[in-house]
Amino acid sequence: MEERIQNILSHAGVASRRKASEMIEAGRVRVDGRVVTEPFLRFDPAKVRIEVDGRPVEGARERTRTIMLYKPVGVLSTLDDPFGGKTVADILRGRVPERLVPVGRLDKDSEGLLLMSNDGDLTLRLTHPRYEHEKTYLVRAAGRWSEEKLRILRGPVTMPDGYVTRPCPVEVVSLGRDNVHILRFRLREGRKRQIRYMCSAAHLVVLALKRVAIGRLRLPDDLQPGEWRDLAPAQLRLLTEPTFPSKMAEGV
Repeated sequence: MEERIQNILSHAGVASRRKASEMIEAGRVRVDGRVVTEPFLRFDPAKVRIEVDGRPVEGARERTRTIMLYKPVGVLSTLDDPFGGKTVADILRGRVPERLVPVGRLDKDSEGLLLMSNDGDLTLRLTHPRYEHEKTYLVRAAGRWSEEKLRILRGPVTMPDGYVTRPCPVEVVSLGRDNVHILRFRLREGRKRQIRYMCSAAHLVVLALKRVAIGRLRLPDDLQPGEWRDLAPAQLRLLTEPTFPSKMAEGV
């Protein structure tokens, strides 16, 4: 199967996609003896010889693999951290031979479903804004409740950088007498710390945030923080099926 040369190098563990793109543009990569300088050119790694700085790339024919990981709180959704923080790569190191990269991100202070994959096409489909894949979150938030706050949460909300969020379905799962409430958010966009800013706009403080679904794929009840498993073919198909608007969306 053909994929972008920058993704082939990334999957083979040569470098990150961004670094691989820089190497390609610098003329350091050859495909079947010919220098390529366009990171988005596509090749079938099983049918071509790829070299970086004159050395053949091993592992370019790595099998495609996608896993679901229950990211714990305090773990970064990156492959490395210059400050020495624990990353999702640390959880998989020595246990997964393929070089898998996070599909999207989940804040350090958040937990829940995170996909990791070496499938470039799947990653693009799940992260590019034009596909608008819905993600579902359960949030524990503290603060005095009112129906006006629910109206604010449903948006639009202006973020600190000036970006205005799109209206989205927000449901009340439970209201606590201690002013700690459980809310369900369904987002089709993923601005950094978006839910936390939305809650702040409604004068609520997020105590815990958990992603429980990506599209129609749900986080299994028996998967614990730090655990992971491979996606079955049926689960992979769920990721490419359209997510139909929820009933809540009709009232937003």
